[in-house]
Amino acid sequence: MADPRPLVPVLVGPTAVGKTAVVMALCEELGVTVISADSRQIYRGLDIGTAKPTREQQSIVTHLGIDIVEPGQRYSAGRFAADAAAWLTELPNEDQPIVVGGTGFYVRALADGLFKEPPIDPGRRDQLRDWAKMRDGLGRWAVRLDPGYAGGGRQRAARVIEVALLTGRPLSWWQREARAEGVMRPWYVFLTAPRPVLYRRIEERTRAMLAAGWVDEVEGVLDKGVAAGAPGLDAVGYREIMKYLQGELQRSELLDTIVKSTRRYAKRQETWFRHQLGSDTVLSLDATKHPREVARSILDNWNERGR
Repeated sequence: MADPRPLVPVLVGPTAVGKTAVVMALCEELGVTVISADSRQIYRGLDIGTAKPTREQQSIVTHLGIDIVEPGQRYSAGRFAADAAAWLTELPNEDQPIVVGGTGFYVRALADGLFKEPPIDPGRRDQLRDWAKMRDGLGRWAVRLDPGYAGGGRQRAARVIEVALLTGRPLSWWQREARAEGVMRPWYVFLTAPRPVLYRRIEERTRAMLAAGWVDEVEGVLDKGVAAGAPGLDAVGYREIMKYLQGELQRSELLDTIVKSTRRYAKRQETWFRHQLGSDTVLSLDATKHPREVARSILDNWNERGR
């Protein structure tokens, strides 16, 4: 029996590889609606440091999945999957959805489905979350409790610890054994670039972000009462700016520190996408080529699949 779920292109790749430029080139030849699978672009007001599409770009291509919650609020992969499933269902037939992002857990939640988590006592969960806020080295705890933990920051590590301790089984087990079916069939397009090229792009983009007022953006969010390290402000780059504002970094150190952290993040993304997509339908494309050339390759392959 044929799979009734829609086949949807999923454009992935590390930060700064050029996904937005490719999408903008693709829309010149194909009417698309972007579903952003980026766990940072969901926050309102965090525009510069998340490389959010500009207002002009958003006026040309509809982007769903950005500006959903305020900094400080939590937004899980499960909520993203539910919201994105609704967006896919509500799109007009003539609109071609394309999922774009660098947050692997969001992509997998939408494409492969989420696990059915057993009930967790809210009081014990809150106590564990309070404990996690006071601890360093959560990643080490997560690895001990779940050998399948592949990294992903404090919030992800805390989630792994929470599930393991409160359910008696690691998160990787639940994801493997209790997974529900995803709402779509993914066709992955993986943008890659040689490390020297990607690292140069990261430095150039970081320099431009700082020049555009990234530090002022963070100060504006803090002035609204959002706590340092709150969801949204715990991302790469924002953490380093917070250290600068708290006097732990000199301004002269800021660019280099953010670049190094972003390079490490990009490397983790690449590793995740290479090993966790879980599909043999992956088209890898060289993002050093002009975005229009990359877009044409995507469209040609998409047409060959009969879209």
